[in-house]
Amino acid sequence: MNACAAPADQLAVWPPSLGDLAALAPAWRAVWDAFAASPQGAQLTQRLSAALADGNTIYPPQPLRALALTPPDAVRAVILGQDPYHGPGQANGLAFAVAPGVRTPPSLRNIYKELAREYGRPPRLEADANGLVLLEHWARQGVLLLNTSLTVADGQAASHARWGWSALTDALIAHVARQPQPVVFLLWGAHAQGKQAIVQAAASDRPHAAGGVAPGARHCVLTANHPSPLSALRPPVPFIGCGHFGAANAFLAARGLPPIDWLGDHAAHPHKLLAEAKRTVA
Repeated sequence: MNACAAPADQLAVWPPSLGDLAALAPAWRAVWDAFAASPQGAQLTQRLSAALADGNTIYPPQPLRALALTPPDAVRAVILGQDPYHGPGQANGLAFAVAPGVRTPPSLRNIYKELAREYGRPPRLEADANGLVLLEHWARQGVLLLNTSLTVADGQAASHARWGWSALTDALIAHVARQPQPVVFLLWGAHAQGKQAIVQAAASDRPHAAGGVAPGARHCVLTANHPSPLSALRPPVPFIGCGHFGAANAFLAARGLPPIDWLGDHAAHPHKLLAEAKRTVA
């Protein structure tokens, strides 16, 4: 495929260019390099390159964007998605997020509903002066919005789930869990909750109850149903009413860390908030 011919909402070329990789923090780059040199990484590159050469449409245009926006030493929270949105113009490289002007998908709509329920008012959804919308604002504060599969074929949900991405994203999750700073892991749905064992093993904390924090645990793991309309109101832990955004900030505050601006009230100063986050976890 001619990279210049690819629409802006699609992946144009694989593997990533040196310029794209230069945007990653050194620790992220080390995890990426180890993956790229592995059999899983080689297999993924082969399959993506072949799919692009055959003219297949793949989303998003920047699969590593979540890593570029949120360096590991600034991570204070991790929200795990399963794979990118598979419709034109939707996926932007951040789990659950869509680009400005794109119709809000149902799961993201329920995330907004839970925010409004917790805080008594809706979040700020309009783009700021830099064109950033709410979830990009989160990413720049240290919220890693990571899908466990970083690409998807047009119109085919979970189509790349077995292409090798999990070897990379599991390594990224483990890297975060090994960091010295406290991190809140928000695991919504069975797929995300399946990564809890990786967090616990990497952090060397003893297992704790779903949704809770073990005494002395460095990290916090919060679990609930997926925000999809199919599960958001169902037991055992409905997403609507889970209170995870406030619980995450309470955990951070108890450890002397600044809260996450979930509502986007300070969206005009995302870089200042990220710098503050990095300072306080250092």
